Amino acid sequence: MAEMYPSQVRVRRIYAEPDGGFRVLVDRLWPRGVSKARADLDEWFKEGAPSTELREWFGHQPERWQGFVERYTQELEDNDAVADFAAACASRPDTVLLYGTRNEQENEAVVLRDYLLGRNFT
Repeated sequence: MAEMYPSQVRVRRIYAEPDGGFRVLVDRLWPRGVSKARADLDEWFKEGAPSTELREWFGHQPERWQGFVERYTQELEDNDAVADFAAACASRPDTVLLYGTRNEQENEAVVLRDYLLGRNFT
């Protein structure tokens, strides 16, 4: 099978200045204080964001991080929209997954990036 990701997949806070790439918001909720013009999005992949139930359970509590990763990964496995999204990202040389939370290491964009890079969708 051919490798699906010759492209770069980066993770950034949506509050940072845009720096190019195929910009995709991966939160289910629109981030506070960010206008659509400032967001400069190419896509909003809210159907691939963690479910409301999972997001509320996690609550950005560090002790729940591993459980969040496992549960969100399962949601991604069960989500039919993920394969099409992966193909759209793979067709770009630089994809930027944007998120709103303050935690730069433990957020849904990190899990989604690792999921996309770790699987072959062809």
